[in-house]
Amino acid sequence: MVPDAVNLSSVRRALVVKLRHHGDVLLSSPVFQVLGNHAPHVEIDALVYSDTRDMLAGHPAISQVHTVDREWKRRGLAVQASLEGALLKTLAARNYQLLIHLTDHWRGAWYAQALRPRWSVAPSRDSRFWKWSFSHRYPKPKSTPRHTVELNLDALRRLGIYPREAEKRLVMVPGPEADARVEKMLADHGLAAKGFLQVHPTSRWLFKTWTEEKNAALLRSLVRDGHRVVVTGAPDAREKAIIGRILEQAGGGVTDLSGQLSLRELGALSARARLFFGVDSAPMHIAAAAGTPVVTLFGPSGEHEWGPWKVAHRIVASEAHPCRPCGNDGCGGGKVSECLTSLPEERVRSAINELLARA
Repeated sequence: MVPDAVNLSSVRRALVVKLRHHGDVLLSSPVFQVLGNHAPHVEIDALVYSDTRDMLAGHPAISQVHTVDREWKRRGLAVQASLEGALLKTLAARNYQLLIHLTDHWRGAWYAQALRPRWSVAPSRDSRFWKWSFSHRYPKPKSTPRHTVELNLDALRRLGIYPREAEKRLVMVPGPEADARVEKMLADHGLAAKGFLQVHPTSRWLFKTWTEEKNAALLRSLVRDGHRVVVTGAPDAREKAIIGRILEQAGGGVTDLSGQLSLRELGALSARARLFFGVDSAPMHIAAAAGTPVVTLFGPSGEHEWGPWKVAHRIVASEAHPCRPCGNDGCGGGKVSECLTSLPEERVRSAINELLARA
């Protein structure tokens, strides 16, 4: 037990700050669950970017979700200052006794200074201002990988709150509206829950994607094997164009729901899939949160830090590229990761069949 543990009986409200992308926010969901379990009397709020709100909406341990809009900075200094001030006023009115900042983003230190909670925690950073801003700080691993979920939970461990293994699962709540719409969509296509495979071939980060030709070949193989397949993707025009080319090469027999689902509806669909296949991206984590078995490709990003969490899974990664995971935006920054594009379709198909046989 740490000698300076927080006295949770003195905490009435806590704010958890996670200003990152969709998958990162979802991987913070166990923090709320653990804190809520250990301090059920505490009202726990979240502060995230507005476009990631759905990752935590409906979480049973969260009282309020506050948001920062990334577009504020493009609306001019006066407008941004007004909006930032309004948010700060809202947060100050909540009178937090505890602030948990899960990244090294400077905004967290500003909030800690402005809100003046009795206790605050963040990852360690070599800065006097940073040290002055937080009552507690926790170290990150210096040379070994650690899963992002565990890194998030380290904030609680530093406060003297030790999570149990059963508390560490991801939490995403699609909600009744998303469930109902997805049920109707599946019925319209003659699909039953657990009667189809979900394939999500794209990512906003092109350097994390497989080739269009191999995705198409995999779809043809899955259809030939007798599987019903649902393809999903973001409404982004670039991703829709990629999926269009993949489906054209695949030659039919696939249900295309790409661009038609919200994030919460994507969660509802993943919960009804027999298996999810995709790349290292938020949809993969959404499927893991739903408890759906996952087969995923990893290239420049590390599976030890970002792999499917607490769910049956298979990771397909290159054994011929000792440079991975490099964290780069494709080989040489060229947006194409050869450790991914070189992966054979047969390895992926075998991983899918193996996991289906065990499910």
